[in-house]
Amino acid sequence: MTPQRDRLFLLQPGFADPAFPDQIFYCWHCALLEGVLASFPDHARLLEVVRIAWPRPREALVALVGAENQSVPLLALAEGAPEGLETGRHGPVRFVAGKDAILSVLSARHGFPAPHP
Repeated sequence: MTPQRDRLFLLQPGFADPAFPDQIFYCWHCALLEGVLASFPDHARLLEVVRIAWPRPREALVALVGAENQSVPLLALAEGAPEGLETGRHGPVRFVAGKDAILSVLSARHGFPAPHP
């Protein structure tokens, strides 16, 4: 059996928002993390990266961490991850929300270099 990995949820770039007609967007927090993943591919292989569509409800997240936790990027911690890394919990699922908290966990748990202050 393959051990479970932390899952990093990112938005697929190039999405439309009906509130801003005729414009295409990307999530800059997700783009930042995409850049970190691309810069350190050996570390990135330790994660399962899941790219999801922009519109809500984001079913993959709702099923995992609840409707109230659909903001992306989001790192779902694997079962057995050390306690105290999470910023939230939904049932048995522990997760890290927010780019800064995710970057911190990627450094502490997966060996990514830390962002320069």
